[in-house]
Amino acid sequence: MKHSIVTTVALAALTLTLAACDRPAPTVVTVPGPTVVVPGPAGPQGAPGNTGNTGSTGSTGSTGSTGSTGAPGMPGNDGVKGEPGKSGDGTTVIITPPAPKQ
Repeated sequence: MKHSIVTTVALAALTLTLAACDRPAPTVVTVPGPTVVVPGPAGPQGAPGNTGNTGSTGSTGSTGSTGSTGAPGMPGNDGVKGEPGKSGDGTTVIITPPAPKQ
């Protein structure tokens, strides 16, 4: 008898533990598969669209750069020497010597 109280308490605890574990069977839920969408045939062609508006005129361009100076030309040919002039009647020709260098 001395262990009867301990045995009774142990049986009571075991009974409560087993009673708490009694659950109903799980419910199985069936999920349908994904729906596959397949495109149908193409429809008829639509009407053509309207013509667009004319665009704006562009800006005037900048003035171009000045060109390079051309190459110097070739020297000209020497001219034909003229005929000596004739002294006039009664004309005196005076030839002055050059000025001395300083």
